[in-house]
Amino acid sequence: MLGVLIDPDKCNMRKLSDVLNLCRLHKVDFILVGGSLLMQNRFEEVIIALKKQKEIPIIIFPGNGFQVSSKADAILFTSLLSGRNPEYLIGQQMQAAPHIREANIESIGTAYLLIESGSPTSVSYISNTQAIPANKSDIAVATAMAAEMMGMQMIYLEAGSGAKNPVNDDMIRQVKKHIKLPLICGGGINDIETAFSKYNAGADIIVIGNGAEKDVNLIGEIAQVRKRFTPVRQKK
Repeated sequence: MLGVLIDPDKCNMRKLSDVLNLCRLHKVDFILVGGSLLMQNRFEEVIIALKKQKEIPIIIFPGNGFQVSSKADAILFTSLLSGRNPEYLIGQQMQAAPHIREANIESIGTAYLLIESGSPTSVSYISNTQAIPANKSDIAVATAMAAEMMGMQMIYLEAGSGAKNPVNDDMIRQVKKHIKLPLICGGGINDIETAFSKYNAGADIIVIGNGAEKDVNLIGEIAQVRKRFTPVRQKK
């Protein structure tokens, strides 16, 4: 699957319809909306604009407990299991839970694992947590296994917005080998070669953000890569 992440602070509202049309044209599986730090009050405005179409699910990818909206289809209910800051393990989640219930949108329990990417990221700074070292696949595997045993629905390996290096292929392979949950990979996927290597290593879903912000044509290019890994369905 392929997801496109839209940061309300970074998106150009005048060009948003163009991005949306490309997502529809290339059958993007879902659109994520959210950011580590929102300086402008456009969160729900962006969701409403994206919901003008009905084909693509709009899923909140929250940076904190305030990023909740009844206008979305679902929310990734993330817990930053790679860190040791209780605020992002359960604190923000506890604050958000009543609002998510009131919004009556689907909540998808997601284990969020921040992976070292070669440079500091907004996520690591704001969450005050240390990323899993890029060469420590065993730590990522053990964390993902624990998340599965805790009842999480998805594992998200994240290098972070603007990552210098994406999650390495060996870590993806090792994590996928030891879990049965869908595996998402994001951060630093800025070209078709990187997208191919992540799918090939075992990622079920890749998410592109900064790359698509810089060049919207990347959406179509990676959608073509996705086709190479999409199983051919047999007609009954």
